[in-house]
Amino acid sequence: MPNITPCLWFDGKAEEAAKFYTSTFPNSRIDKVVHAATDNPSNRKGDVMTVEFTLDGTRFVGLNGGPDFRFNEAISFVIDCKDQAEVDRYWDALVKGGGEYSVCGWLKDRFGVSWQVVPRQLNEMIESSDLDAAERATKAMLQMTKIDVAKLEEAYRGEPVLSR
Repeated sequence: MPNITPCLWFDGKAEEAAKFYTSTFPNSRIDKVVHAATDNPSNRKGDVMTVEFTLDGTRFVGLNGGPDFRFNEAISFVIDCKDQAEVDRYWDALVKGGGEYSVCGWLKDRFGVSWQVVPRQLNEMIESSDLDAAERATKAMLQMTKIDVAKLEEAYRGEPVLSR
C-alpha cells in the first residue's frame, strides 16, 4: 500500500513552520531538510526547498513553493484532545504569534493552516443516541469559539449554561 503524506505549501517558511509544529506536538521531529540544488521558480540555489517532519507519528512535507497558493479552511487538521487542559494547551500554542480564532473550535495558526481543536467529549455528545441531549450540545458548541467542555456537559445534561 502506498504512503500518503500531506504536503503543505509555504511561502519561504516551511522550516520555521516545521520547527513550530514539532515543538507543539509530542513525539514529533524534523526528519530531513532539502536545499534547492539550483535556482527554480520558487527558490534560489541553497534555499530550503522542502522539510520532511513527523507530528506524533504522522508524516508531513513542507514545501517552499512561493506566494502563488494560500491555505484556506477547505483543508484542516483535527486535534483529538482528551480533556479541557489539552484543548487549552493546543489552542493557546497554535494561535500564539499571530494566529486567528474562529468558531466552533476552529483556528488558523500564524502560517494560515486551519486546525480544529476538539475535545473527545464533543463527539461523544453529538453522536449520542439521546437526540435531545445531542442537539443541546451541538447548539452550545455553535455558540463557542474555543470549545469549553464544562459548558458542553451542562448543555448536554439540560442544565442552564452559565457564563464563565
